[in-house]
Amino acid sequence: MNTRAFVKICGLATANDVTVAVAGGADALGFVLTGSAREISPAHAATLTALVPAGVATVAVFRSEDTTTAITRAREAGVGWIQLHGTRTPAEVAAVLEAGFKVIRAVRMDSPAEHFEHWGEDFLLIDAAVPGSGESWDYAKVRTLAAGRNWLVAGGLSVANVAAALAESGASGADVSSGVESSRGVKDPALITAFLKAAHQQL
Repeated sequence: MNTRAFVKICGLATANDVTVAVAGGADALGFVLTGSAREISPAHAATLTALVPAGVATVAVFRSEDTTTAITRAREAGVGWIQLHGTRTPAEVAAVLEAGFKVIRAVRMDSPAEHFEHWGEDFLLIDAAVPGSGESWDYAKVRTLAAGRNWLVAGGLSVANVAAALAESGASGADVSSGVESSRGVKDPALITAFLKAAHQQL
């Protein structure tokens, strides 16, 4: 297998964050438009997405917002993708797709088996049992459940373990936020660059 891992840097909040991630070869940039230490407004996100070149995905991240709200905010932010966390349904995924966005649907690694089924999303994101904890987990545990899917491994990833996590899980790519921060919500340019290099070179 020689497919390059798809790597998303999430929780970006400054122009420098964006510039560094793009220069490092990020495939997707995530902007948190829901309650979080990393939350930014749709208007602020729009100033950042304007800096992103074609070919790099821009993703608005939502937790419990309904799809109408998510779509409205995502349009204000100027993104092309929507990432849905929380308890979702196939109808919600379909609504976002019909609105013209690509979709990342996030589930916890201990979710019921049916949540790993394909609902039409472009990527399934599999997170730790306690999302946002920053703790690593047994990434190989979901290898069979997610086999044959385009999916991203997340939760507790860092420069030190991303290559192993991709290899053990069989994931199509990786999503990181806290693992490239100097403090909560503050991205570290050197860690972003090093993480992207480690993830893209693991194959």
